[in-house]
Amino acid sequence: MKLGLSPAGEKIRRPAVAGAFYPGDSEALSRELAEMLEQTREDAPAPSFPKLVIVPHAGYIYSGPVAASAYDRLRPARGIATRVVLLGPAHRVPVRGLALPGVGAFDTPLGRIPIDMEAAASIRDLPQVVESPQAHALEHSLEVQLPFLQRVLGDFALVPLVVGEATAEEVAQVLERLWGGPETIIVISSDLSHYLPYDDARRIDGITARAILGFETGISHEQACGATPVVGALIAAKQHGLTPQLLDLRNSGDTAGGKGQVVGYASFAFSEGDAQFGAEHGRTLLRLARASIGAALGINTEPDIPGDLWLRIARASFVTLKKDGTLRGCVGSLEARRPLGEDVIANARAAAFNDPRFSPLAREEFEAVGIEVSLLSTPRRILFEDHADLIRQLRPGEDGIILENGDENAGRRATFLPQVWESLPDPEQFLAHLKQKAGIAASVRTTRCKVMRYGALKWREERIWREDKIGRHK
Repeated sequence: MKLGLSPAGEKIRRPAVAGAFYPGDSEALSRELAEMLEQTREDAPAPSFPKLVIVPHAGYIYSGPVAASAYDRLRPARGIATRVVLLGPAHRVPVRGLALPGVGAFDTPLGRIPIDMEAAASIRDLPQVVESPQAHALEHSLEVQLPFLQRVLGDFALVPLVVGEATAEEVAQVLERLWGGPETIIVISSDLSHYLPYDDARRIDGITARAILGFETGISHEQACGATPVVGALIAAKQHGLTPQLLDLRNSGDTAGGKGQVVGYASFAFSEGDAQFGAEHGRTLLRLARASIGAALGINTEPDIPGDLWLRIARASFVTLKKDGTLRGCVGSLEARRPLGEDVIANARAAAFNDPRFSPLAREEFEAVGIEVSLLSTPRRILFEDHADLIRQLRPGEDGIILENGDENAGRRATFLPQVWESLPDPEQFLAHLKQKAGIAASVRTTRCKVMRYGALKWREERIWREDKIGRHK
């Protein structure tokens, strides 16, 4: 087994398939992860993140893009989820039960991940839980997930379990012990069908995907190599009332291989709580924005951020101020770097007092300005062949666009929110003005630029104004 000793004499599980299943160089690995995550399907932001995901475990060239669609959903868990329970099937060494590794940490090219010893100790009394360093030594089904997790979550502790000869009920019992709250995420590693002709694989994998979405427990190992942990997870997820979603379903014939014999891949997310943002979320954000500005003007006290999980998740937001229908300030974040509640409070104050295009908001203007809060989805890169292709891909009225110079003067970047299409409805003019905003010369070809798109959920204040004792909306 690839073990080493930490400075404290602790056993470390070294990477076994780095350089084969995924890049062994940290910089190359980081680039590949970033590219896969940037190219996942665009989704509207959700108030929470998945509690459980099912992801494939082949080499990144084959299944990486499919896995990325699930890991992208875990981005909001960064800073909140501090423990990952990771289960995958045994491929190399037979084992009875669910095997802990008997080490203190796992290494990857991106760094060291500590084992959650307290969590591991909490399941050791279960008869199906064993310790087998040999089962973990060359096992790839767990290892290939770790760089993705490091990329999206940052620091976390790991509970890795190789699942051998066990029942789905035994798996569910272990998961129930480790379930926890929002600090715990469960990852199940499994591919689908193996070495079938392309059309047969698509048909069978479609049946398997529907079975997973229906919480069916009759899934066989011919349908999914990780059938035992998958079904065990389905039992636990159903007990906890999670809602499943199929994120991606492809096979190696779709990604990087021939179509004679293919391996199937799918990614699923299982979530609890609100599935989407609604009007009440918007009212809360608008109240925080106005209270933040009012506090700076001495009109009210500093706003208290409710303790709800969705406000503690790092998000990117913009706050826009308008007076008599005219822009009065707009400041925001393109990247999720702080909790949403804090981000809206800070951006509201910056829009009121620090937008360099406007003088600071005066106290007498406070009641006259309307506030708009935009919640941004994670930007996705637009891949295009030439300028005309980029223009064809733009979606006026829907896309927020980030334009970044890609040449030696890289670093110049600007964005337009989706609502800018209202004043610049022509895509050519939209891009031309965005170049100007970014400080990129009009002569610079768009093929030398990096272009990202994002969506935005938008909430506007509905304030009642009184005139001659008659209420009216403005």
